[in-house]
Amino acid sequence: MWLNQTVKQQATPDKLLEQVASSGINLSINELIQYQNKASLINLTAAKNLKGQMSGNYLARSKGRGMEFDEVRHYQNGDDIRAIDWRVTARTGKTHTKLFREEVERPVLIATDLSTNMLFGSQLLFKSVQGAHLAALVAWHAKGRGDRIGGIVFNQTQHTELKPRSRKEGVLHYLHALTRCHNESEQLLNTPLNEQANQLAFEQNCLRLRQLSRPGSLVYLITDGYHVNQEAIRHLSNISRHCELVVCLISDPLENELPPCEHKLTVSVTDGERKQHLTLGDKATAQRYQQQAQSFLKQKQQLLEKAGARLLSFSAGQLLEDQIKNGVAPWIR
Repeated sequence: MWLNQTVKQQATPDKLLEQVASSGINLSINELIQYQNKASLINLTAAKNLKGQMSGNYLARSKGRGMEFDEVRHYQNGDDIRAIDWRVTARTGKTHTKLFREEVERPVLIATDLSTNMLFGSQLLFKSVQGAHLAALVAWHAKGRGDRIGGIVFNQTQHTELKPRSRKEGVLHYLHALTRCHNESEQLLNTPLNEQANQLAFEQNCLRLRQLSRPGSLVYLITDGYHVNQEAIRHLSNISRHCELVVCLISDPLENELPPCEHKLTVSVTDGERKQHLTLGDKATAQRYQQQAQSFLKQKQQLLEKAGARLLSFSAGQLLEDQIKNGVAPWIR
């Protein structure tokens, strides 16, 4: 009785999908545009020193000559005499100089992985759809702050490279690339898997992201991490040396643990190439499955942390907005 009441109180998947105007499987431009009204959910404040010479909306942590006054301190040999604060000097009888924080511009680059391994979902959304929603949220927030938005949208056979653009034009350019690539990825679902080729494609797109990144950029990589390897980590490490790198790992609940089952039930699972049998409702099988999933996730996280990335984790089984509001998905607020 208690279980039935709980189920009634919870929103059904159809109701949840209605909230985000999504089918959960396909991707439309309309569902991405609506994230413009949810941009306040996140804050892209710089978490590390920025390096750059161009004027912009962010204050570098290094002191220098710029437009934003920071503080006054005692004059030191080598200070620019044009920065002397004569009022403070006259009041204290000791020479003081003004310090400023340099304003720098920070392009936001978003790399969204829409490979066929992302086209999977067991409860609410495909991982690819959740990843596109996340990319749209980041893009709209960046636009609101006056950033230029660009990046890469890719699958295992092709990619679209978008140089940073300002204002709404940059966001819409990126959102259209997302929907176009997602539709193309759906057509690849029936093609034979080639893990070696897919891994190579992921490496090459990390290299392209590295070539596109400029010092001081904020770089987002949205993926399930399925094809992360040492070569991809080498490219990501190079990015993190000069930019702020954030990797958003998208997972599905079924990838982390088997669904509960009152009675033992043997099911067949396949990735399109390999096939095996699992017994639902068996505690030993469920425990072994969960341990293997955790081991695989930990391995991915260790590699990405080694690359200097900040990790954020999101589930395709819940709405993105709910995860951020409830603190399930950590974010800078």
